[in-house]
Amino acid sequence: MPCSVFVGISVDGFLARPDGSVDFLDVGGNTPHGFEEFYASIDAIVIGRKTFEWVLSYCQSHEAWPYGKKRVVALSSRPLDFSSLAKASIEQMSGEPADIVARLSASGAQHLYIDGGLTIQRFLLAGQLDRLIVTCVPVLIGQGVPLFGALPADVSLRHVATRTWDTGLVQTEYHIVKPSSCVR
Repeated sequence: MPCSVFVGISVDGFLARPDGSVDFLDVGGNTPHGFEEFYASIDAIVIGRKTFEWVLSYCQSHEAWPYGKKRVVALSSRPLDFSSLAKASIEQMSGEPADIVARLSASGAQHLYIDGGLTIQRFLLAGQLDRLIVTCVPVLIGQGVPLFGALPADVSLRHVATRTWDTGLVQTEYHIVKPSSCVR
């Protein structure tokens, strides 16, 4: 089952500011950049606890669950409170990325959207990511939550496409080249 990342970052590679805010992503404006088409192609969203908590705070200020009826899996080894999300399709899981992918595949999911800094890093390290779509917004923020952390070895990527917009957004899509000895 494919696992994809669709993410916005600063030119210096940060997903969020040190305090978790992502206000700098607005620099690109409301330029349509393919997210709606990508979102329509996925069955479930897998997010980490910190991203889930950020989304909850977003919901409180915007009074809307941003994922609609899409299945959301929040990863955490401690209990999460879903009581304010009565109309959302949300569940909690914990475990290794390969186990999570296997459980979701067994339950009928066919394409996963992996989101959240540490979650993306964990799935990449575990060899569970297949596709990266990274949109750089034209701003440097100097410090924050990096998209990628330390890697024990190189991760080979195959370039699929690069798109640009007049607002300065630059989006690059890659497929992750799996080692030939890797069987999933």
